[in-house]
Amino acid sequence: MLLAAAVLTVVACRSLKLPAMLGYLVVGMLIGPHALGFIDTSTGAEHLAEFGVVFLMFTLGLEFNLARLMAMRKVVFGLGFTQVLATALLVCAVTLIGGGDWKTGMALGGALAMSSTAMVSKLLAERNELNAPHGLNAVGVLLFQDLAVVPMLIMTPALSRPPGEMFYALGLAVLKIGVVLFLLLYLGQKLMRPWFNLVARQHSSELFMINLLFITLGIAWLTDLAGLSMALGAFLAGMLIAETQYRYQVEDDIRPFRDLLLGLFFVTVGMALDFHTLLRQWWLVLVVLALMGPGKMMLIAGLARLFGSAPGPSLRTGFTLGQGGEFAFVLLALSASNGLISVELQQATIAGIVLSMLATPFVIQHSDKLVLRLASSEWMNMAANLHLIAVRSMGAQGHVVLCGYGRSGQSLARLLSQESIPFFALDLDPEVVREAGAAGDSVVYGDAAKREVLLAAGLMRARALVVTYADTHSALQILELAKQLRPDLPVIVRTYDESDIDKLKAAGAAEVVAEILEGSLMLASHTLMLLGTPLNRVLKRIREVREARYQMFRGFFRSVNDDLEGAERSQPRLHSVHLIKGASAIGRKLAELDLDAMHVEVKNLRRTNLPASVPEPEMELQEGDVLVLLGEPENLSAAEMLLLGGGRR
Repeated sequence: MLLAAAVLTVVACRSLKLPAMLGYLVVGMLIGPHALGFIDTSTGAEHLAEFGVVFLMFTLGLEFNLARLMAMRKVVFGLGFTQVLATALLVCAVTLIGGGDWKTGMALGGALAMSSTAMVSKLLAERNELNAPHGLNAVGVLLFQDLAVVPMLIMTPALSRPPGEMFYALGLAVLKIGVVLFLLLYLGQKLMRPWFNLVARQHSSELFMINLLFITLGIAWLTDLAGLSMALGAFLAGMLIAETQYRYQVEDDIRPFRDLLLGLFFVTVGMALDFHTLLRQWWLVLVVLALMGPGKMMLIAGLARLFGSAPGPSLRTGFTLGQGGEFAFVLLALSASNGLISVELQQATIAGIVLSMLATPFVIQHSDKLVLRLASSEWMNMAANLHLIAVRSMGAQGHVVLCGYGRSGQSLARLLSQESIPFFALDLDPEVVREAGAAGDSVVYGDAAKREVLLAAGLMRARALVVTYADTHSALQILELAKQLRPDLPVIVRTYDESDIDKLKAAGAAEVVAEILEGSLMLASHTLMLLGTPLNRVLKRIREVREARYQMFRGFFRSVNDDLEGAERSQPRLHSVHLIKGASAIGRKLAELDLDAMHVEVKNLRRTNLPASVPEPEMELQEGDVLVLLGEPENLSAAEMLLLGGGRR
């Protein structure tokens, strides 16, 4: 039943583009003993789910990187530490005001200080904001939160002791972890690498997997015997293996176990929710939601401002980290099992965290509008940035606008420069913009998915627009803006595979270049040549595939000797003609226009809400159509006059 629920949940969440974790929680609520009652809460299921937490902490240990911590030490140990401490103290103060115990307040505060690493990193990556100022703040804070889980796992059981024993228990726990850390990190580092080398030399994937599970669960069992948590042992096991050359192989092998068992953990968390208790404690759910929403957002935004961030990035950091996280459920379960919080409080807190996580995608989606409303200086910063872009692009005429200046964008820029074609690039990575700008490249910081940025980049004067990064969501936004501002402008889009080609072409892309197809063509060409196939036959095969796939290439790859010196002036080229209101070709069929007699070929036609395609001769032209023509410059000029004004030269 649990596995069936997991399958259905992941399918539904992927269809709705929601995190699978939320689906697991909802399914647990529905099938648990307090709702439909398909599954009774069982100790066996809870023990199985505990291994999900073990593997989660193991992968966290694999990602522990001292060099990364030092590079971001100001954000991690400054902003991150202050955020966790301030949130815990704030929740503790609210608990004391409400008549609760300070131990309960600290346990709740530690749980509510956590944010969702999986959700935030995914949303920031989708919006290309990981390297933005607020993205760097968020990553640093999340990194410290993940590290803070380890001491919280030690402190929580100690807090449940009587006052006289609590400090003794904390001291004993610190002593134990010191001994365990010494034994594992000092002796373990010396033993782990040769042991894994011995296992790897057997060339058995089954043995490698058995050894991996043995190390992970064995160290977790040792820390459990020492009176510490299994999760802490798994974290240390991950740290040890991260120092070996098998880290990435281990990470790939362990991921299926982690995701499955962690999913079961979230299902069991949902099963524990009693709707009757929640209805009685609805006011408590709202209090938790207020602390997790506006309260936590404002606190983080204020702290980010205190650590030197501008008002805009500070607010965005707060909006990004205002939800609860997956480790909060782990800490709440541990606190409840040690009697620090009641069942009613645990369930109300879980419900508030789930609601905050459900709201997060919508909050981040509308964060730009919220920041503009709340931070007056953001308008000035935006205006200054747009002014800088406009000044830098002012001299550009007939240029190519590049959206993204990563490796693909830079390679394209070099080719354009060799052909003396001007370009202007936009990118959201400040480091890339700084270094490329210092080298003299025409690149500025700006989000190409915003109307004002594209206009400032000279879109109305550009010859073409190229989306150089493979992000369908962002590309669709850019295509929509380009269609509104310059429907005649050819837009070339890069994508990863062919799954989104029809969607992008329907949105107005003149051509879509799929990475996998181009990579496979290069792989095929090298393979054929190494097998002795003549070069001209290899080029012919590649040309046939490209002509069948890319409409814009039809008519170009006729011979390897076509591109002759001095022939550039008479070379066929592409030209887009937008049929504006009053154009004489509107209402007429292509066959009537007889463009073939003018030695002009119609390569494709772009029409609103339809994918670009080669039009049939009997197709009737409509207002707003964009015809992409191929021909020599003089013939193209005559064809444009015919289409727009009815004249013929």
